[in-house]
Amino acid sequence: MTGAPVTGEVGRARPRKEDARLLAGQTNWTDNIQAPGLLHLAFLRSPMAHARIDRVDVSPALERPGVVAAFSGRDLADGLASLPCAWPVTEDIVLPDHPAVAVEEVRHAGDPVAVVVARDRYAAADALEAVEVEYTPLEPVLDLEAALAEGAPLVHADRGTNRSYVWPLKGGEEFAAVRARADVTLRRRYRQQRLIANAMEPRAVVVTPLAASGEYTVYSSTQIPHVLRVMLAMVTGVPEHKLRVVAPDVGGGFGSKLQVYGEEAVALDLARRLGRPVKWTESRSEGYLATHHGRGMVQDVEIAASRDGRLLGLKVDLLADMGAYLMLVTPGVPILGAFMYPGIYKMDSYEFTCTGVFTTRTPTDAYRGAGRPEATYAIERIMDELAAELGLDPVELRRRNWIRHEEFPYTTIAGLTYDSGNYEAATEKALALFGYDGLRAEQRKRAERGDTVRLGIGVSTYTEMCGLAPSRVLRDLRYAAGGWEAASVRMLPTGKVEVVTGTSPHGQGHVTSWSQIAADVLGVPFEDVEVVHGDTRAAPQGMDTYGSRSLVVGGAAVHRAAEKVVEKARKVAAHLLEASERDLEFRDGVFAVKGSPEARRSIQEIAFETFTSHDLPDGVEPSINAGHVVDPENFSYPHGTHLCAVEVDTETGRSRIRSYVCVDDVGRVVNPLIVEGQVHGGLAQGIAQALYEEAVYDDEGNLVTGTMADYLVPSAADLPDFVTDRTETAATSNPLGVKGVGEAGTIASTPAVVGAIVDALRPLGVTDVPMPCTPERVWRAMEEATA
Repeated sequence: MTGAPVTGEVGRARPRKEDARLLAGQTNWTDNIQAPGLLHLAFLRSPMAHARIDRVDVSPALERPGVVAAFSGRDLADGLASLPCAWPVTEDIVLPDHPAVAVEEVRHAGDPVAVVVARDRYAAADALEAVEVEYTPLEPVLDLEAALAEGAPLVHADRGTNRSYVWPLKGGEEFAAVRARADVTLRRRYRQQRLIANAMEPRAVVVTPLAASGEYTVYSSTQIPHVLRVMLAMVTGVPEHKLRVVAPDVGGGFGSKLQVYGEEAVALDLARRLGRPVKWTESRSEGYLATHHGRGMVQDVEIAASRDGRLLGLKVDLLADMGAYLMLVTPGVPILGAFMYPGIYKMDSYEFTCTGVFTTRTPTDAYRGAGRPEATYAIERIMDELAAELGLDPVELRRRNWIRHEEFPYTTIAGLTYDSGNYEAATEKALALFGYDGLRAEQRKRAERGDTVRLGIGVSTYTEMCGLAPSRVLRDLRYAAGGWEAASVRMLPTGKVEVVTGTSPHGQGHVTSWSQIAADVLGVPFEDVEVVHGDTRAAPQGMDTYGSRSLVVGGAAVHRAAEKVVEKARKVAAHLLEASERDLEFRDGVFAVKGSPEARRSIQEIAFETFTSHDLPDGVEPSINAGHVVDPENFSYPHGTHLCAVEVDTETGRSRIRSYVCVDDVGRVVNPLIVEGQVHGGLAQGIAQALYEEAVYDDEGNLVTGTMADYLVPSAADLPDFVTDRTETAATSNPLGVKGVGEAGTIASTPAVVGAIVDALRPLGVTDVPMPCTPERVWRAMEEATA
């Protein structure tokens, strides 16, 4: 990047200040936490995808060494309400009960049926084999279309249907009308396979009771301590003011910890019943069964265009796999994507319908990008197909249809108002870094020679809605919570600073970025700022971290709270300097009287004077601390262009990424190192969906990719080098001009990689390769095209 030199903290490539502690192991992971008299939990899980529970007898487990207690789902039912779904997207949604431990029926492999409490985790795990359970098998429900057919077996028989909801969205003309006048219409079906989050730290929870006052502290490896506190109060009946939830150091989440899990509720309930602290930590294979999955959709997409390549309309029919239950935001995940299928393009008509379908598989919910990657994949892949149909270069087709930079702000056919962007600049920079024309020339030469290793080029021009807000829009979408975020800034008597944030990091570098923001506004050294987070007692207000909202909403709250501190300090400084407030300049942390630079007081001095309160102006409280709650008026819209070159061996089906270039526009950058890290991590997950990862079930509903030996999580050796760069158009929806970056790489990369593979094989008649594009699937796609 080139441009003006960085003079303040914002924009500086600071190494993360939290890393020294994390890398040295001086951390407080949930599983590290110990307490006097700590007991350990182990959950017995169903080996069947669908069955009636005829009998559960936990008494034999009580005879095992070290076992303190054991409970069936029926034993726990009186103390636990149904687990929550906070996003009932339609008024008539089918919302079945979701017990923390199954009572009458199990509905996916891994559904818990009993819990054992012992003095150590090994005794608890060993005692599970003594629990006696009798099942009557029921027919599994696995295929989304078959699940909706008349007479299909039902996941929830008492609800009479496997259809959870139907959610429509329309914009512009009727699609049937534009289809009738279109020169070209294409229809494609794309499949979004299920994905399993693999956070470095598995899920874990510790609950410590304080019996005398009826208070409980819940430590959980969660992304959402504030939301979890509210929901646990509802599920368990423990009053919210008696609950403290702490998210210690959290080793990654990717959406999998944006959840209120049954294990958390059970742990709280058993700490209450037993009056003892309890702990549960999942194994990796247990997490594959019980931690919610991501994606899981079938997309039928139809596009209409004129012969010269102008888009006329888009129609999307989506079948979304809910899994066995509706968890915290399960129904809303595909709805987030509904607004993004038109992408960066202008058109006259847009129709979208999502049908949520119950199956006897692990529930789905948020996974990095949450609906936006699926939407980007569909529109970018079908744009490639349209370009091929019209004989146009795929970049040229995009140029003819995208929103031009002078048209911002622009209200899309889906009803969103994009505030800023420059798709032309990002694309031109990416093409230059990629050497696009040269690679196209090489591609033609290889084809002419009849090379067995073919070259393909994938293009992905994306935007996303992030910074989950504003609250009124979420209300209209029937989301149960708001999109605001809170922060406070405390000036300590010695001049040091504490920033209290309602966001809850799990690897994003909030401590560093928030320190940079506060240091710039207050004019204090970066090292003098400490960030407090993840504890509902220390940071009582917050809506937590997900959806690339932390910087856009939480960082904006920190910025505004720090500005309020300066405004309050100005009153005290004016009094001490015997000057009018309007005659004071504030620069680099110092108040000075205009024209009299020797008359000056630093903000640290003001903090101490306020602490002593010996000489404050009348009517001014003895504090310059301040808080602020931000509720943005709009989402933020990062965008960019990703280009991928893939070599495909037509004899073996093996695909190798030769080069990958991305140019993202994430608005103003607070810390370039953190942005690079987020982009690289996002690219790894998006490429993994394209090439490697898939949760696979057999015909009986058993998860056959239940360990890392079967589910391929790529290592650095499986990924290419990335060339990354940025353009910058400031957001207008927040005072920092930032847009969010946490999910951008995941959203953009998958269609770029798959598009490149299809581009390489298109001369052979291949128009799609199902994800993940394993060598076998690539080879089969070639064989089927030839046949």
